[in-house]
Amino acid sequence: MSLPPQFLDDLRVRTPLPGLIGRKTRLARNGRQWKGCCPFHNEKTPSFYVYDDHFHCFGCGAHGDAIAFLMRAEGASFPEAVERLAAEAGMEVPRPTPQAAAREARARDTHAVLAAAAAAYQRRLRLPEGRAALDYLLKRGLSEETILKFGLGWSGEGRGALAAELRPEGITTDQLIEAGLMKYREPEDPASGTSDLFFSRVMFPIKDRRGRIISFGGRVMGDGQPKYVNGPETSLFHKRQSLYGWDLAREGAFRGATVIAVEGYMDVIMLHQAGFTGAVAPLGTALTTEQLAALWQMSPEPVLCFDGDAAGAKAAARATDLALPGLKPEATLKLATLPAGEDPDTLVGRQGAAAFQAVLDRAKPLSEALYDLLVGARPASTPEQRAGIRALLVEKAGSIEDKGLGAEYRRALLDRFFASTRTERPAAPAFKRGFGQGARKGPRKPWDLPPPVRVERHAPEDPRQRQARILLAILLRHPGLMHEVEEPFCLLELPAGPAELLRDALLRWHPNAEVLDSAALMDHLAQSGLGDALSWAIGAEDLPLEARPEAQPKEALDGWWHFFGFLRGEDELSRDRAEAQRMLAETNDPAAQQRLIRLTEALAALRRGETESGAYGELG
Repeated sequence: MSLPPQFLDDLRVRTPLPGLIGRKTRLARNGRQWKGCCPFHNEKTPSFYVYDDHFHCFGCGAHGDAIAFLMRAEGASFPEAVERLAAEAGMEVPRPTPQAAAREARARDTHAVLAAAAAAYQRRLRLPEGRAALDYLLKRGLSEETILKFGLGWSGEGRGALAAELRPEGITTDQLIEAGLMKYREPEDPASGTSDLFFSRVMFPIKDRRGRIISFGGRVMGDGQPKYVNGPETSLFHKRQSLYGWDLAREGAFRGATVIAVEGYMDVIMLHQAGFTGAVAPLGTALTTEQLAALWQMSPEPVLCFDGDAAGAKAAARATDLALPGLKPEATLKLATLPAGEDPDTLVGRQGAAAFQAVLDRAKPLSEALYDLLVGARPASTPEQRAGIRALLVEKAGSIEDKGLGAEYRRALLDRFFASTRTERPAAPAFKRGFGQGARKGPRKPWDLPPPVRVERHAPEDPRQRQARILLAILLRHPGLMHEVEEPFCLLELPAGPAELLRDALLRWHPNAEVLDSAALMDHLAQSGLGDALSWAIGAEDLPLEARPEAQPKEALDGWWHFFGFLRGEDELSRDRAEAQRMLAETNDPAAQQRLIRLTEALAALRRGETESGAYGELG
């Protein structure tokens, strides 16, 4: 028995071809595809191209999908190739059983039933009964060629007309029910009789990625509700996994078209007619993870197009939340916003293709659009408001599973946040050095001062962990420095564990602290369940002078910037310095001047290869 086509389609989708083929030959990104030397014949000039779902060599003519590649590259049989790819994709190969054979036969039959229904709907559109529907489509601006290309039709008035028309072709009522075209009046009672799902509607065939009809959508004529309906879930049609216009958009993307996700059937059809052949739409629901994966199969950077109103902004926010975990350097998004009151259908119909092209030209990369969606018109005039925004930006960047990309998003979002909120700073709040001597009246209680802790270490500490520990210890002993170093401290990537926990706690505490007092800070951290992290940071015996209570403010600040330079790294320091230079030129702000001086010193020390020496101790 042959394997079910749906299983093979899923297997191909779950097998990234560049990764598979890249094991045999080196590939390099070349636009929307990959390019390399053919593994099947000797060549010095690359002529082997890898696309989203197939490969092709323009030298020797080798061509095929993931299964064909394994068969050709390793001499595997078809079953062996399928077994290997399925194991890597975490899929189980269906075994030949009578039940599986029956399902496969029913699937073939259901495709045939849907194709016959589509032909019947198209015939009816040209009959007198379909004249109003045809006039509606022509009035909406569709050409005869477009109507034929998308297979649009007319359902008729229902009442069993479709079953009667298809009965001479051997199609039964049970098959129409299985295909999602009819239903029992009472779902649990076949004796209740049947009725058509679609009547008095313009019909839109829904196809899978290979161009096979899997269901229909219908638009009611007149003012009836719901305006649009889709067929029910069936063995072939799974709404969350399908896209309207998918088969045509794959072909368009292959030929270089921008992949665009819009909202409705007519949006997709009008865009294709206007030359935007990469347009698709979800099927009446918000975008799903499965649909997003399908978009990324077609393009590394599809464009999501939203209405320019509050509902569009909410839809964009939902889509970005959905996309963030799966972002990768080779899989991202752009967001485009339509003019208020327009959708792609009306915009193209009234103003032409150039108007929609302008919308695409204004599409923003996700990192930029994400900031606008998250921050928008949020007030940022108080420390509490700024802290809330900053925490939200860090949270969203942290949801990206690719940690390298997540770090880049975190930096980009926070860089923009600080650039937009940089103002003339008020005078620094009052603070006390050390454990806050003089901050409280009366004799110090024993629990005011954390006991010294000797941290046992059975293995050499990672240098970056030690640098982070000392940098945090400086702030814990001298929290008054937060006023000057809050921004660079927030941008810093620290090792996971107690360093990250303490940094986040400090950033939450600082905006709301009435007095920047070390004792108050440590009490707060201990009461917040961070006593172990606190002991890790300040309990070691190897802390340099700058991280001790007796250090002068200037000594502590110099030491903090020293360790900041090590942790930030040369590339990031160079970017920070360039930004500080730009801000100083634009604002002549003394704070920007001081930041530029500090960053220049830290960068110079790093480039000289200075290690922690002298007052900073010896780096292990």
